[in-house]
Amino acid sequence: MPHPAIAKDHVAVVTGGASGIGFAAAKRFLQAGMKVAIADIGADHLARAAELLTGAAAGGADDVLALATDVAQPAALDALHDAVTAKFGGVDVLMNNAGIEPPSAALGPRDAYERILGVNLWGVINGSQIFAPGMIARGRPGLIINTGSKQGITTPPGNPAYNVSKAGVKAYTEALAHELRNTEGCAVTAHLLIPGFVFTALTARGRSEKPDGAWTADQTVDFMLERIAARDFYILCPDNDVPRSLDERRIAWAAGDIIDNRPALSRWHPDWADKFKAFVEGK
Repeated sequence: MPHPAIAKDHVAVVTGGASGIGFAAAKRFLQAGMKVAIADIGADHLARAAELLTGAAAGGADDVLALATDVAQPAALDALHDAVTAKFGGVDVLMNNAGIEPPSAALGPRDAYERILGVNLWGVINGSQIFAPGMIARGRPGLIINTGSKQGITTPPGNPAYNVSKAGVKAYTEALAHELRNTEGCAVTAHLLIPGFVFTALTARGRSEKPDGAWTADQTVDFMLERIAARDFYILCPDNDVPRSLDERRIAWAAGDIIDNRPALSRWHPDWADKFKAFVEGK
């Protein structure tokens, strides 16, 4: 059975909804008979997405709202909240999905950290804090879905600012879920989406064809909805290259760095490469 928050005439808000996972989610919500608001940046980008979604909506333009929104700015999310309330009333599903991934290194540049944390982490916090109180007050089943990343769990080398932002999303969403389930009369739950390798504009890096190892955004959202129906909190997505069993070993090894006092990021340390390979193979 689908989650009761995902139902005909209910309302979903999706940030980063003009492309990728967010757009795919918005389509699925519309197909479930919901009314959908998408928030993103870039007027042309947003207008094209709104046009496509309107064509897929049973009620046409009456079922779709698109608003340019910088999720790093609380005032922008306040404006989104007011616009959604004015057009649709209360919100049943909030998907804090907006994300960026400019390059970074441990020692800089500072601007990359400020931009990534502003969108990826503060966007999630801002969205949750602005929309959740009204969702709770309604007293009906609701969903908050925050898009994290495996990079926020295993924190591989390469883009530490992105890793920090997604590690923060994990920690924040865990705390949010705990607070919601301990709030009297609250029927809203929080969930952490952890995508695998998904071919989107964020991950394309100049490629026009989907790599064989990647899932599509639609596959990812279908998996997400399946696991939400099962009431999973951690929605750990596989892809065409990495099954759940391998993700589990990688995550367990990352935690083991602390327990066994190994070097930081030992999975990528030359002295530990063979040990990690043996661990993955169950030896």
